Amino acid sequence: METLVSSWYMGEPTMPEKYALPPGVRPGDQRDAPVSKALPIIDLSKADGTGREDVIHQIIQASQEFGFFQVINHGVSTLHDAMGMCKKFFEMPIEDRKSLYSTDINQAVRLFTSGYNYETEDYHYWRDILRLPATPLEEYLPLWPHKPAQFRDIVGEFSQETKKLGSRLLELISEGLGLKPDYFEGKRSEWQMVNVNRYPPCPEPKLALGVHKHSDPNLLTILYQGDVYGLQFFKDGECYGIEPILDAFVINIAWQLQIISNGKLITSEHRAVTNPTKPRTTFGLFIAPSKDCVIGPAEELVTATSPPRYKTDTYGSFIDTFVALHCATEKVEEAFKYVSQ
Repeated sequence: METLVSSWYMGEPTMPEKYALPPGVRPGDQRDAPVSKALPIIDLSKADGTGREDVIHQIIQASQEFGFFQVINHGVSTLHDAMGMCKKFFEMPIEDRKSLYSTDINQAVRLFTSGYNYETEDYHYWRDILRLPATPLEEYLPLWPHKPAQFRDIVGEFSQETKKLGSRLLELISEGLGLKPDYFEGKRSEWQMVNVNRYPPCPEPKLALGVHKHSDPNLLTILYQGDVYGLQFFKDGECYGIEPILDAFVINIAWQLQIISNGKLITSEHRAVTNPTKPRTTFGLFIAPSKDCVIGPAEELVTATSPPRYKTDTYGSFIDTFVALHCATEKVEEAFKYVSQ
């Protein structure tokens, strides 16, 4: 428990050396990167009527240009109740959270800190994470926090509503790519993981990061980033912020969608910066294939003029390589590049 930032940081004006990132990695003045005004905010309610075609066009265009977009009127009714529960969890005394703390990276439900493996990191990230597997929910829910009261009921329902939102988005993306509406059902979107991130106020935000620059390995990420700025993405070598919008979800195209779309959609590198005065709590739902699911460019999208750009392999194999390459986007791209025989 002593490694959790929220367990030891008491408002000191400086932070331990291990949290000061090396030059070239630290955010510096880019911590205050301009918020992107071009990133689309898409009204999903219009997809239920005559505006469906326009909504699909907006989603595909944003996924090709940015790898990100935001959605409003998404139908998730438990958003604020669930975020309230997540904030209360991290505000509870350490004693009420310690049973969930673990440094074992193989433990399914766990409370931990920094990055993938605190014990082996060269430097640390300014965040604590509550990881909650959500597939199948009935199996994992009894392992979720029992405090605050109703956490399991409210956050569990929220995860299910958010999962339905993901299915709806994948159906729209399928249609936009010219695939069957049910293309992403079953094994291609079988696995869901919830991450609740807590970024305490940071005394030196130009030196530290909440999350390093990376691209997500899964299929689709749905993030509620609360009301405190912190999410940034990269486009053409430039860094841009994503504005926190009340009731909006940030949608992130992840690696498997880039592969399946044969590069028509892109996954963009992004990171989380810290705030000097305000804590930031975010909720992310990661939708991914099952580990034995075979992923490659969709046959419908491979033609003589658009040959395959990526190898076909299992998602489990992709994850092993992704972790071994420390999430480095260019190296992952090279590792899964299709080579004709």
